[in-house]
Amino acid sequence: MKDTYISESVKYIGVDDRDIDLFESQYIVPNGVSYNSYVILDEKICVMDTVDKRKTDEWIENLKTELQDKKPDYLVIHHMEPDHAGSIARFVENFPETTLVGNAKTFSMLPQFFDFEFDHKKLVVKEGDTLPLGSHTLTFVMAPMVHWPEVMVSYESSEKILFSADGFGKFGALDTEEDWACEARRYYFNIVGKYGAQVQALLKKASALDIQTICPLHGPILKENLGYYIGLYDTWSSYKPEAEGVFIAYASIHGNTAKAAKKFKEILEAKGAKKVAIADVSRDDIAECVEDAFKYGKIVLAASSYDAGVFAPMADFLHHLQSKAWQNRDVAIIENGSWGPTAARTMKAVLETMKDIRVCDTVVTIRSTMKEADIPKLEALADEILSK
Repeated sequence: MKDTYISESVKYIGVDDRDIDLFESQYIVPNGVSYNSYVILDEKICVMDTVDKRKTDEWIENLKTELQDKKPDYLVIHHMEPDHAGSIARFVENFPETTLVGNAKTFSMLPQFFDFEFDHKKLVVKEGDTLPLGSHTLTFVMAPMVHWPEVMVSYESSEKILFSADGFGKFGALDTEEDWACEARRYYFNIVGKYGAQVQALLKKASALDIQTICPLHGPILKENLGYYIGLYDTWSSYKPEAEGVFIAYASIHGNTAKAAKKFKEILEAKGAKKVAIADVSRDDIAECVEDAFKYGKIVLAASSYDAGVFAPMADFLHHLQSKAWQNRDVAIIENGSWGPTAARTMKAVLETMKDIRVCDTVVTIRSTMKEADIPKLEALADEILSK
């Protein structure tokens, strides 16, 4: 288990979920996911978020262990998505005298998720409002569309803790030993990626705070080298490439387009490309493909023509990029077609709907199978994409 100690007054009460097959019914999570929740023990006791209903019983037990027969005064609801708000009803059943804390949008959403009437005690907060707990004080910061409209974060001033909602989260249970950036990047771009401007606005607000600990709703508690994590979020939300390199995404029906894509990788490496990543969008995790498309500044799309358009796995990949506001990248195109190739123009039409996408003038068309005569064309395309 990773270190979940925060302080004598602020306790981690979250749970790991290693049984889940797909997060949000779409993202592969081989190492599971954590649902983080916290409790501040002071003159007033404040619980920070609940967890997914899959883990309600375990979470309630964790909370009761820390309470030691005391009763919580407040439940702060930073985010209404069910993986964090799914246990609110059970919490209210167990602690009916607790005041629920949220913003106006929070309380408009509550009845949408739960059948019973929330005639419960509630405290509606807005930007800059504070909640004194004793020696601890929470200040609320609104973070709309990071990544839902009701999202807010809170800052505890005495211990300098930012409770960051889904911000700075990652896939993976807390007992997983792995690099933070890889699964945090995949999490960010696939879940929050569309909302870069809103993340930038939140980072600007956070820059005015003296933050020593970040407590997210997924993934490890961040206590050291916070500039590294904040710097990555600034890069990601600015749609800037994180690393120098080229990402090749290919969609091949019978393997011939795949062969051309792999040959192009060899050509790029021979010409000195610092890093060349490659993925089969028909078979590889599409969320990882989206992650790599954002990570690198140059991308190669290699796809077969199909039904007077482009092979469906590539169309699906481009749709994912489009929906996540993928932008500010250089693109090279390789198409394959046995008759009337249509993949290139179809991909270009989608790319034209995106912001600041620069497509190479050179387009390589493979006719069924790659021939020796195609190599100089691939060489020319490699020179063009690497020169950008």
